[in-house]
Amino acid sequence: MLDRQECHILSSYFAPRGHNRMYSLGMQLSQLYLSPFDHLIGVIGDAGSGKSALLRGMFPGLELTNDDDGVYVRPLPILDQTEGFFTPHTYHLDIRFENGFTQMSTLADAIKEALHNGKRVIVEHFDLIYPLLGFNADLIIGVGEQILLSRPTIFGPEPQDIRDKVYESLSYRLMAHTAEDLCELCLPPEDMERCGHDDVRHGFVLTFNDTEPEFDIAEVERKVNEMIAANLPVTYSDNNHISIDGKIHPCTGPRIHVSHTGMIENFHLLHHFIHDRLNHRYLLVGCVGKNAKENLKKLDKYQQQQIQNNTLII
Repeated sequence: MLDRQECHILSSYFAPRGHNRMYSLGMQLSQLYLSPFDHLIGVIGDAGSGKSALLRGMFPGLELTNDDDGVYVRPLPILDQTEGFFTPHTYHLDIRFENGFTQMSTLADAIKEALHNGKRVIVEHFDLIYPLLGFNADLIIGVGEQILLSRPTIFGPEPQDIRDKVYESLSYRLMAHTAEDLCELCLPPEDMERCGHDDVRHGFVLTFNDTEPEFDIAEVERKVNEMIAANLPVTYSDNNHISIDGKIHPCTGPRIHVSHTGMIENFHLLHHFIHDRLNHRYLLVGCVGKNAKENLKKLDKYQQQQIQNNTLII
């Protein structure tokens, strides 16, 4: 186990868009990559990327000091470290938020003190405090379109390297998630009720078990592009819903969206369903951003090759 961690440099996972899927992935990542010897864990990602949901999955019961519902723990526990039986083993802090109340040098000193006392410290926006610490994290977790996990060595990667990757890719995740919800709005009610969700790079997948849907994919694409052109507002409603131009829509990741539909770039759907024979389901694939059409063609070509190869083996 320790040898595997010492050889680990960088791993990448799709960043799912629903809370339950983020919790589940966080639990898996903690089992695969977290070590009892990891005392400093750096988390990097922009607001709305799902960092808090991932941390709740990785560290069940951890009291986050910057709760998504607007409840902030005060006084900040790491600034008031006292020795005793009931002192925390793990501290959490959000550097971007805390910097509005406390000097960065004070936060850096508090992190160093906690580490000296054998505590574990989880630091969101770790890239901001890194220059003042003078040493890297034991484990860095970056959250953007993908989740990157790195165990840095003296040769890197630096927190800024992870930041550059996840900040650049997050826009694709926000666009794809919003386009995914717009597609759901354009589906027949019976198909919207039964659709599931999966992931592809720079896009999304809607899944339908057992029977192939009968709706016109090109018509769904046209309607979605009309809503994109209308630049409709997209806002958080509650933990299970968003509002699209005032219309409430169910969503398990309500904070992971663009603010207006017009921010979705180059939306396209693959104009036929992909039959996932292994899992007995039909897939509707969409992509956004630059090279969306080319990405769809590559995905379609790849799955056609898989079908051909399986046929030859059989």
